[in-house]
Amino acid sequence: MSDRTMARQVLLFIWFLSLSSVLGQVSYSIPEEMAKGSLVGNIAQDLGLDLKRLKSGKARIYTGDSVEYIELNKERGVLLIKERIDREALCGQTTPCALHLQITLENPMEFYSVTVEVLDVNDNAPVFAVKEIKFDIIESSLTGAKFVLERAVDDDVGLNGVQSYSLQPVDHFVLKTQDMPDGTKNVEMILQKPLDREKQEHFSLLLTAVDGGDPQMSGTIPITITVEDANDNAPVCFLPVYKTSVAENSPKGTILTTVQASDADQGQNGRVEYYIYKSQGSTSDLFEIDKNEGVLRLSGETDYERVKHFQIDVQARDPGRHSDTCKVIVDIIDVNDNKPVINIMSKPSALSEDLKSGTVVTMLNVQDSDSGENGKVQCSINDNIPFTLTSTTSNFFSLVTDGDLDRERESGYNISVTCADEGVPSLSSSVILSLHISDVNDNAPVFEKSSYEASVQENNTPGLSIFTVRARDADFNQNARVSYILEDSSVNGVPVSSLVSVSADSGVIHAVRSFDYEQIKDLQFRVKAQDGGSPPLSSNVSVKITIQDQNDNAPQVLYPVQSGASVVAEIVPRSADVGYLVTKVVAVDVDSGQNAWLSYKLQKATDRALFEVGSQNGEIRTVRQVTDKDAVKQRLTVVVEDNGQPSRSATVNVNVAVADSFPEVLSEFTDFPHDKDYNDNLTFYLVLALAVVSFLFIVSIIAILSVKCYRWRRERIFYKSGANLPVIPYYPPLYADVGGTGTLKQVFNYDICGTTDSRKSDLKFVRPCSQSIISLDNDGTQTLTHIQEHEKISRNTDNQQKPPSADWRFTQNQRPGPSGAAGTPEVAVGTGPWPNPPTEAEQLQALMAAANEVSEATNTLGPGTMGLSTRYNPQFTLQHVPDYRQNVYIPGSTATLTSNQQQPQQALPPPQAAIAAAAAQPEPPKAAQTPANKKKSTKKEKK
Repeated sequence: MSDRTMARQVLLFIWFLSLSSVLGQVSYSIPEEMAKGSLVGNIAQDLGLDLKRLKSGKARIYTGDSVEYIELNKERGVLLIKERIDREALCGQTTPCALHLQITLENPMEFYSVTVEVLDVNDNAPVFAVKEIKFDIIESSLTGAKFVLERAVDDDVGLNGVQSYSLQPVDHFVLKTQDMPDGTKNVEMILQKPLDREKQEHFSLLLTAVDGGDPQMSGTIPITITVEDANDNAPVCFLPVYKTSVAENSPKGTILTTVQASDADQGQNGRVEYYIYKSQGSTSDLFEIDKNEGVLRLSGETDYERVKHFQIDVQARDPGRHSDTCKVIVDIIDVNDNKPVINIMSKPSALSEDLKSGTVVTMLNVQDSDSGENGKVQCSINDNIPFTLTSTTSNFFSLVTDGDLDRERESGYNISVTCADEGVPSLSSSVILSLHISDVNDNAPVFEKSSYEASVQENNTPGLSIFTVRARDADFNQNARVSYILEDSSVNGVPVSSLVSVSADSGVIHAVRSFDYEQIKDLQFRVKAQDGGSPPLSSNVSVKITIQDQNDNAPQVLYPVQSGASVVAEIVPRSADVGYLVTKVVAVDVDSGQNAWLSYKLQKATDRALFEVGSQNGEIRTVRQVTDKDAVKQRLTVVVEDNGQPSRSATVNVNVAVADSFPEVLSEFTDFPHDKDYNDNLTFYLVLALAVVSFLFIVSIIAILSVKCYRWRRERIFYKSGANLPVIPYYPPLYADVGGTGTLKQVFNYDICGTTDSRKSDLKFVRPCSQSIISLDNDGTQTLTHIQEHEKISRNTDNQQKPPSADWRFTQNQRPGPSGAAGTPEVAVGTGPWPNPPTEAEQLQALMAAANEVSEATNTLGPGTMGLSTRYNPQFTLQHVPDYRQNVYIPGSTATLTSNQQQPQQALPPPQAAIAAAAAQPEPPKAAQTPANKKKSTKKEKK
């Protein structure tokens, strides 16, 4: 293609663009035969659309043709050549040749019209319909005689069509062209020299047809001329143009018109014959003419939608080959013979059920090839559906929602669209639109029952399937997928999730653990059903599971209580009559119903003929008179059975003493055998005792630390006022009792140095004291075996000892009484009040007792120590200080005067306790002893 042609096409393209903007449409011009993928135009820019809009709107091209020549590139927003375009195959001789496209967008529905004009390219050379032209020309033909030549056919149009003809050689004939009203050229060969058959009988010429394309293309056809004898008059048509019309689809043989021509010659040379001049197209296949009469008939089928009119060239020729040409124009009359064609431009795959009313669902394009009233179309849809059909523009219809959609009521619609034209008779066509309604999660699950009740026997296997709850959801797919969830709650303070579980998929309720009817009689909880929608919807239902009792508990005997530590016996006097009530066995069964019905029977007895047991009430009665021959010791074994299946039982042993006096019973039952029944709660009591001991230990540690802190503070106070104390202070609670009764194996002499400052007091063995206040001299001068240990303890206690507390008090049982006071039945000896200050002798007694206690504590105690190891253990405290005013010590003697000779001597404490008693401050008195403690103390004293 030359630069000039390209520039011309570019200018034409710009003109079309400017025209489209004025008309509100987009038009493009492209040359034919463009390669695939060639750019047609930037449709996004020209329509003012965003590329994102093309993608989100699912833009596509609708042409209505079977072959799509143009495609849309949504990524670039341009139109590209999809298939090679041949203008001649597409439009033939019709000009201009254009493709009409519609671009549709969804969400919202939009469409645009696009016109693409296909420009002709000179790609076809002129072609003649026949291979050779022959003429028989009479030699008498006059100069200027005309001979019509075959016209060349060029499929191109405009300048690319046939522009000129040339004839070679031009000795006798010249070429003349004449423009016809329809734009074609009539080619005639004119005789310019007379013919002389005798000189030249045949002529061979070459006719060339040239188009106006660049480069030019041409076609040739040979012309053979035979010179005949003279026939000097040519036929002449009556009319140059004949017009007629015929309805489309008229039957073959329909007469259209009659062509007439006359020839001035006479005879055979004046006979005129009629021929249809062959030209482009298939006109010769549709029409025929009577050779002799000139009657033009229809020989094929016509279609108004394909060709609306025909031009037929009829040649009138005499035997001398003289001819004349006339035209016959045949107009085709439209008949309503085409049904409307319904094309679905866009249809969604599914419609959401929450779609709003008035939403465009799809668009339809309806085409009717007929014209006038026959091409006017009206469309309708079936009734009783929530849709309506509206007309937007010519031949375009929109299907719009006209109500609420509910998938649960109607999951889809088959909409019949019927389009009919206005012809007579009217023709119609229909199409079925199948629209699927997509689900929206607008329905919550619904349980099959308003509440569920079930039962399960106790002692079930963990994981047992109890029953199933079911819920239905009217939605579809994921929105109808129901999951079951156990709601949080508690049963008797226990989370329900630890008792039962529910399968999320199937709704099967399982027992998490084994149930015990005696603990839980029934379970009440709620199960929630939740669908898989977003957001999910749910509903709940109450569930009650009743636990059924099983006979899994044996009867329990409440009375008589079985104990291996003591013997319990029922006394029956020998004077008892028949039916005397000995005792009653009382038993219970924690089961329920018949599992708890108890019966009693006597299993074993020392004398079965003497006692009987009531089967219902468990009463043990005598069945005969008691005699002297009956043994004192009677042992009965009673069996208690329940009424369960299988039955469970318990036994109880009843000891019966047949005697009239208690001493008789006591003497007989001292060696009565006991059953050693272990307490089932032994472990519990052991753990409880361990916990109590641990707690007391911790409390003791805290108390000791508190006392230490308290003594340190009091010591500080004592130092400030220590200068005013007397030379011989009174320390009754700081010293232990030392008995000079000869109960100790050895006697030791000690030197004791006591000062007002407790930390400077010193206890020495066989060592003179420079600051001695009172010296105790005993006969024994033996060396103390553990003197180093005592000295070490003494040094430690010197650092820890504090002054005596003025608030110190004895407990009621340990409070000393007045010197020499005698005990009365109301007041025990040594337990009376002490209102008067101590005498000098009593102070001396306290110091001597401390010295002797330290001396004698290191020796092994003899039999007269009265349980020293048991009463004075390492945990000895100041509460065990004896009553020093009970014993009066005489200086220079080891004898002790005791006010109460009945009371045993107090045992001496161990060395550590004695040292502590001499050095430490007294602690506050403890609580009064319990009877249990008193019993232990009494037993130890007996030992």
